[in-house]
Amino acid sequence: MKKIPIGVDDFKKLIENNALYIDKTKFITELLDDAAEVKLFIRPRRFGKTLNMSTLKYFFDIKNASENRKLFNGLDIEKSVYISEQGKYPVIFISMKGIKTKNWEYCLYDLKGLIGDLYNEFEYIREVLNESELNTFNKIWLKEDIAEYKNALKILTTYLYKYYKKEVILLIDEYDTPLITAYKYGYYDEALPFFKVFYGEALKTNPYLKMGIMTGIIRVIKAGIFSDLNNLKVYSILNEQYSDFFGFTQSEVEKALKDFNIEYELPDVKSWYDGYRFGNSELYNPWSILNFLQSKELEPYWVGTSENFLIKNILKEATIDTNDILENLFNGEDVEEAISGTSDLSILMDSKEVWELLLFSGYLTINKKIDKKLYSLRLPNREIKELFKDEFIDISFGESQFIKTME
Repeated sequence: MKKIPIGVDDFKKLIENNALYIDKTKFITELLDDAAEVKLFIRPRRFGKTLNMSTLKYFFDIKNASENRKLFNGLDIEKSVYISEQGKYPVIFISMKGIKTKNWEYCLYDLKGLIGDLYNEFEYIREVLNESELNTFNKIWLKEDIAEYKNALKILTTYLYKYYKKEVILLIDEYDTPLITAYKYGYYDEALPFFKVFYGEALKTNPYLKMGIMTGIIRVIKAGIFSDLNNLKVYSILNEQYSDFFGFTQSEVEKALKDFNIEYELPDVKSWYDGYRFGNSELYNPWSILNFLQSKELEPYWVGTSENFLIKNILKEATIDTNDILENLFNGEDVEEAISGTSDLSILMDSKEVWELLLFSGYLTINKKIDKKLYSLRLPNREIKELFKDEFIDISFGESQFIKTME
């Protein structure tokens, strides 16, 4: 019986440790069929973004190509013509999920450390650099105070191309975490110029880039952080393409329950953890399914995996109308709201946009599309209803008002 990989988002560890892996490698085929040079995937937390990015790293990376090829034995990508692309490109993989400091000084310190460690992975390419390039590389690598950190990703793609004579694949996971944190602690205006260059220069019209892929929870385009990226394609939960690669499908959950000899639990599991609609796919929360497979207890596992600062901040200033809609949602009713799918961080700070933020964060789901931008929204399942009270209802109503409502 497979091990349950709670909190493990490294593809190689899953495969080598005989842990449960729901095969999403058809994702690679779709990526390679997609002509967009830079792709941004917007999905709720704990829906497999980092694991998918890790999978891409091990598939494409030219380092240890033969060893990594074994990881894909028996998986869907092995049946594709694109298996020939395995191990063909240098890959840069950087995760921003750990950048959560309370001021810009400490944020910059952590960024220097993260970027320096990234350069350490590629210290061997220094042998092909000229004196000027070596000086630039070393300052970043050694985490010196004065170095070209803003341009570090662009510079690294350039040097990797020089070493391998191959275009580079750039993977940026949870790109929005430091920006959301900066907004929370009041240093957004200081952080924004850095990230506009850090992301933008590496991803726009970069002749050394094969493909750029980013993941996040929301769009962050205030003051044009991505305004120059005319090669960017955003895939959110509103898009049909790639709809079933983040989250578990019905058939995938049925098979997992059967493999663990608890298929009889399917009706309750469906009630608790199913109900998310991304594009044309109905999906289960993968974090909750994995935790249920381990504990066999029907509980709201998603609670406590995020502080939900943005949502709570908006709800503190919620109007009476917002409170009424929250109450209706909790009581099982649908609500109709306009969802553009293009709101940025600055707009989402307006309480009028709370429904879009709740939707993209995974607390609401689409029941049906009514018009071009008008959607019928609802709570996805029992798990969300359980934590909806703890996370949001009490903020808007207060405990006593909530109890009165329930009566």
